[in-house]
Amino acid sequence: MKKLYRKIICILAIALSLGSMAGCSPEDLQKYLPEERYLPQAQEPEQVAEEPNQKKAKTPRAERKDVKPIRKISVGKYAYEQLNEEGKAVYDEMLSTILDQEEKISLSTIDTEVMRHAYTSLCSDYGGLFWVNGYVFTRYTKGGELVSLEFSPKYTMAKKERRQIQKQIDAVVEQWFAGISINDTDYQKAKYVYELLALNTEYVEDAEESQNIISVFLGRQTVCQGYACAVQYLLEQLGIESTIVSGKALGEPHAWNLICLDGEYYYMDATWGNNGYRNKEGVETSFIDYNYMAMTTAEMQMGHEPDMEFELPDCTAVLNNYYIKEGNYIEEWQPDHIGAMLALAWEEKTVLTLRFSDDSLKEQAFQYFVQDGHVADYCPGITQVNYLEDSLWKEISFCFNQ
Repeated sequence: MKKLYRKIICILAIALSLGSMAGCSPEDLQKYLPEERYLPQAQEPEQVAEEPNQKKAKTPRAERKDVKPIRKISVGKYAYEQLNEEGKAVYDEMLSTILDQEEKISLSTIDTEVMRHAYTSLCSDYGGLFWVNGYVFTRYTKGGELVSLEFSPKYTMAKKERRQIQKQIDAVVEQWFAGISINDTDYQKAKYVYELLALNTEYVEDAEESQNIISVFLGRQTVCQGYACAVQYLLEQLGIESTIVSGKALGEPHAWNLICLDGEYYYMDATWGNNGYRNKEGVETSFIDYNYMAMTTAEMQMGHEPDMEFELPDCTAVLNNYYIKEGNYIEEWQPDHIGAMLALAWEEKTVLTLRFSDDSLKEQAFQYFVQDGHVADYCPGITQVNYLEDSLWKEISFCFNQ
């Protein structure tokens, strides 16, 4: 799903138009779909079979002499914790195989749905796996019964190239993190990452490597999956729990994030953070849209529909909402207070977005500052008001950045 839309700026007028919307194609989100190889009885290696009549035979770990110890490093990761014990074991097996870039592993399950669900959860928790793109699985049978399931990641590069690209990514991340500290607040970290991606990455539908973080850090062009992977990757390094959520946004395939700030969950959609408007002369100007930085479930559901591959929390916290945190949430009529905020934004030539607690308060502010022209009382020398009005979010944005 493309970044939300381009709004048309209004010059001292009430109506505004919305531009067309475009999104990630279904093909963009095929990363999780496996390919299957099926080996019937005549082709199966005899050594993989358990007892012929055992319908759900499992290969004991002790008999897998060629398999390295399985990493168990994902405790606490959101999607991992939603799995049952069988799913967690399969997730651990897959992750160890991918991190070591091994060719294949015989899984401790013969249930293909457990395998699929574990892999989807793994990809949600780890946005930095840029060297793998899906997987192939092989089913082995004995006497007509399924006895073993083999998982083979689909690697897009050799280990040497992977190491080289990782070094390049690390260098970019180190540069980007120059303005943030691990000791900063969770809100500061989330805002910093949100702004980083909005300012440094362009939404381009046919961007190369758009389904992984290479497109973000090395190409600076990506789509929704790349944004979501980058959010997870960056926040994790700053000590913030984050996972990737897939589903639809306004009816089209999309990806965004679930994040945890100060022990409470929010949704973040960095794809829609980079927004913009076009004035009456057709000049486009971009700005950061903070509506999607720390959303509640109700706010997320205004435009997003998760696919519910794993259970999601009911996000109701608002403490780290941008407008509340920055003092841009208006709950009572104080024209001089709003005027002071307008004066500062005018002086700094920035966009000021005010969110109002109810429609009547928003309309009162719109009437006073826009229609009656009192914005000029606080912004000396202003000759026209460039603004965006958003009824859905109960917001008015004053665009002083032109």
